[in-house]
Amino acid sequence: MGERKQIEIMDCTLRDGEQTNGVSFLPHEKLMIARALLSDVKVDRIEIASAGVSEGEKDAVRMICRYAELNGVLNKVEVLGFVDGNKSVDWIHDCGCRVINLLAKGSLKHCELQLKKTIDEHVHDIVEVLDYAKNSNMQVNLYLEDWSSGMKDSPEYVFKLIDSLHDKNICRFLLPDTLGILSPTQTMDYISQVVERYPDVNFDFHAHNDYDLAVANSLAAVKAGVKGLHVTVNGLGERCGNAPLSSVHVVLKDMYDFSTNIDETSLVYITHLVEGYSGIAVAPNTPIVGDNVFTQVAGVHADGDNKDKLYCNDLVPERFGRHREYALGKNSGKANITQNLNELGLVLTPEQTKAVTQRITQLGDRKELVTQEDLPYIVSDVLKHSIPDEKVRLVSYMVSTSYGLRPIASLKVSINDVCYEADSTGDGQYDAFVKALRKVYKNNLNRDFPLLDNYQVSIPPGGRTDALVQTIITWIKSDGKMFRTRGLDADQTEAAIKATIKMLNMIENPESR
Repeated sequence: MGERKQIEIMDCTLRDGEQTNGVSFLPHEKLMIARALLSDVKVDRIEIASAGVSEGEKDAVRMICRYAELNGVLNKVEVLGFVDGNKSVDWIHDCGCRVINLLAKGSLKHCELQLKKTIDEHVHDIVEVLDYAKNSNMQVNLYLEDWSSGMKDSPEYVFKLIDSLHDKNICRFLLPDTLGILSPTQTMDYISQVVERYPDVNFDFHAHNDYDLAVANSLAAVKAGVKGLHVTVNGLGERCGNAPLSSVHVVLKDMYDFSTNIDETSLVYITHLVEGYSGIAVAPNTPIVGDNVFTQVAGVHADGDNKDKLYCNDLVPERFGRHREYALGKNSGKANITQNLNELGLVLTPEQTKAVTQRITQLGDRKELVTQEDLPYIVSDVLKHSIPDEKVRLVSYMVSTSYGLRPIASLKVSINDVCYEADSTGDGQYDAFVKALRKVYKNNLNRDFPLLDNYQVSIPPGGRTDALVQTIITWIKSDGKMFRTRGLDADQTEAAIKATIKMLNMIENPESR
């Protein structure tokens, strides 16, 4: 196999991505993202702002350019400028930036209807900016805004524009699908036309995602001969956004003989950084960087992975600094749970695994997710704290609460194989339940019921979801001795009830303490 063709990646999160509705980065946030993109992710270039927007934008550009110059990467920092004489060039130069992405009109409609100029007049204005930028020691890339519409409706305009400018001091021609209207077939056709006509010109392609084709169009553009692609982190951008960095990289690398300089182990990091600063959350099923994309839910998948990675593709999570997870819930099955137990170093008998599986299935019916961090506590709850010979069993119970009325509890409990029933009101559902139990011990058994000394509710340490609630209750017996019981459940009241039933079994089974 021959050497892979290198594709240049330009990230425009800080310019085009900031056009996402509701997204506005502070100067220091822009600096942090720029540093991460250049130093960690290792994109080839970044477009960080539009000229003349605001003083805050100027501060951000200055900060980034200072950082880039100190680290020898100033040539990788670019700012969008306009055909406005010397204004944009001066603004960008004053910030310390030395590369301008000059926005010209890539369609006849834009030239005539927006600028109200002929193509010759527009070319004249562009050349003036090019000459001024050259005298200011600035490198110029030329955006052909609305190029995709130009190729569809007025290709002769596009060709005349490039004919007039391709021998000027322009480093790259940037070809945007400004309205996101192209299909992969059209992208390949139009790019092929310009590449064949201008074989010595460097072309970039800039995709928008209005038809959810930004990644596919980017790939088509590369196959047709462009040397660079524009992306944004998390696909941020105006309307439906731009081509997402992570997806473009892996498609180029895995499906075709193209390579990039991207450090894919940093993709999740930059995703979370931009997620935090932008306030735009990434969907959990987002390829490569979503929370769920390396999680197997069905038990048959875990079983196949255990046998020979039957349900794995080239997108192995370790490439991206992640690891495969096996979801715990009602669809898990024994294979998922066994896989998670193995990763934690927990070895159970088949009977114990079955009991844990049943418990997780019950939780899965009531909550969406049980995490691996929850698993040791479930194992402990099901196995270590269970009583082989339960002398006290809760046969049934009902607790209720309503506005304006005290909570009510009604229960049936079996103590030493004799069933008792009681009901009571209380200050809360659990308080009502305990008072009903006290009635049974006082009225039916003529026995003392331990005093509740302390009641703690928490998510188990290490847990990162609300799938489980841990309740630890401290009791005091009539002889003054203190002991604790713990309950674990998705429901806080039921967790407390479980801790209470365990307490009663400890009383009835002294050896179990």
